[in-house]
Amino acid sequence: MMIAPLKDLLNLAVLDKKLLKIFKSEVRPEGSGSKRRKQDERIPLERFGRKYLNVTDLSRQAWCEQQVVYGLELPHIEQLREEVPVVKAGSCLHLARELEVQDIVPIKVESREDSWAVKILNLLSMIQFLQAGERVRELPVFGELEGIFLVGVVDELCYNSKGELELRELKTRGQRTYPSVAQRKSHQLQVNIYKLLFEAMIKGQLNKDTITHHLCLRTEQPFSSEILLHAQKVGFTISTFGDLLDLMLLNLRYAEIPNIDAMKIEYCYQADASLIGTKEVNFEEEWVKSELKHYYSFWRGQREAKGVDIEEAWKCRSCDFADICEWRQSKAEEATQKNQANRSK
Repeated sequence: MMIAPLKDLLNLAVLDKKLLKIFKSEVRPEGSGSKRRKQDERIPLERFGRKYLNVTDLSRQAWCEQQVVYGLELPHIEQLREEVPVVKAGSCLHLARELEVQDIVPIKVESREDSWAVKILNLLSMIQFLQAGERVRELPVFGELEGIFLVGVVDELCYNSKGELELRELKTRGQRTYPSVAQRKSHQLQVNIYKLLFEAMIKGQLNKDTITHHLCLRTEQPFSSEILLHAQKVGFTISTFGDLLDLMLLNLRYAEIPNIDAMKIEYCYQADASLIGTKEVNFEEEWVKSELKHYYSFWRGQREAKGVDIEEAWKCRSCDFADICEWRQSKAEEATQKNQANRSK
């Protein structure tokens, strides 16, 4: 049984595409985005109020870092995008997969500690299933990697025919084709990070101080009545967030769950949920840590955000921010100047 905050449950209403296009055409940032960013001396983590990063933040950076920045600066457009039918179709397929193995129980949360209790209680329940050799879906993973706290959700963990623990990531497609190399790179980064986080958790590398420091959570905070009631139903006796953290760390330390031996990405066609194909992913620890260092350097304020190179300008065709993108405009001007210089020779 999976619990979820009420506000996170899917709203399946369909948004008219015309409304999104009209909204996009009317929205413009006030003033130059680059000027505003230079005037704000805070690093991006502080400027955007991020206590942690989602793993999907990093995989989206691998696609286009400038797009991530615009999504944070213009969250209303990002929220509208989540209601677009093609995006909602992918969410519905993920939900359908999850409901195949577990029910979802809505829980009312009253504090940030309550919200994190939902994640941790789900994790504790899934650890028991993994110990029993069963599959789990939507498993929360989190922890500190290279000094930044990361949070993610693994689509599926199960044991394959060889008895190996296998991570499976579901990606949905609007076309019955495999994605581009650039998209597959971002997907590969995502599952590699999941493996690092999960294995750090089961090896006891998480600690209480790290969690409370990065997330600014209060160990003495009591839970709401709904959280306490659900914890009792699934067999846990807790009263404060600190109690729950101690319980989680103890369970992880003695879980005896193996490392992830195999990783696969399943690509499904959104229209009928049919399988396009499966790609195996190799774990490349040096590569993923190098990628983390590069993407972290933006969040730490060590460099400016970068858009796509001219060879990948095709990505801009599907970007909600193409009309206002200063990176795209600057690259177009550079190309024009280069062509003019070549003609004048």
